[in-house]
Amino acid sequence: MTSASLRVLILDDHTLFREGLQSLLEHRGIQVIASIGEGKPGIEAAKQLQPDVILLDMRMPEIDGIGVLRRLRQSGLSMPVTILTTSSNERDLVEALRAGAQGYLLKDMEPDDLVVALLEIVKGKTVVAPTLTPVLAKVVQGESVEPKESKPIDSLTPRETEILGLLAEGLSNKLIARELGISDGTVKLHVKAILRKLDVHSRVEAAVMAVEQGFKANANHSDD
Repeated sequence: MTSASLRVLILDDHTLFREGLQSLLEHRGIQVIASIGEGKPGIEAAKQLQPDVILLDMRMPEIDGIGVLRRLRQSGLSMPVTILTTSSNERDLVEALRAGAQGYLLKDMEPDDLVVALLEIVKGKTVVAPTLTPVLAKVVQGESVEPKESKPIDSLTPRETEILGLLAEGLSNKLIARELGISDGTVKLHVKAILRKLDVHSRVEAAVMAVEQGFKANANHSDD
């Protein structure tokens, strides 16, 4: 497909940007079949006009870009949808791709680069802004790019983590103190801090939590 035969639907709530984008695309021979500022009318236009590709803003009132994208897919519309946004947020990119977007481009890109990207997307390729291609690679490989949910155990200091591992092995404060070369009193203070951070009331509960997390002590302690 050439740019001259490409039929594009623009969905963006910013009138100046929408009209400017339409002018830029038409100047390069692309047919803008509709330019709409709201999600619901945009979805209806997509159903009726069947564009070759939809350029969709991420941030819109009432229904945001992801919501529009999901409704398009739920309606059985399979034409390529390209998010065109100012957001370089990785989560936005991942959410858009998972919702069925074939492109994720930034509004500060060069117009000619946008045309090239649209032609590639219509051919079936997934295209994202160059600065976000490492994130796309992770998504394709099935890796998570979202930060892991923090757990109470993650808040422990290295020394507290070490002591928790020894607690999980059933060692008493005295044996832990001997193993680590510190005083019984210091061990007690660390154990108190561990219980507080894990929000448990006994060393047994802490040990159970540690075992559930697969904790093992790093130290090679003696059995005496």
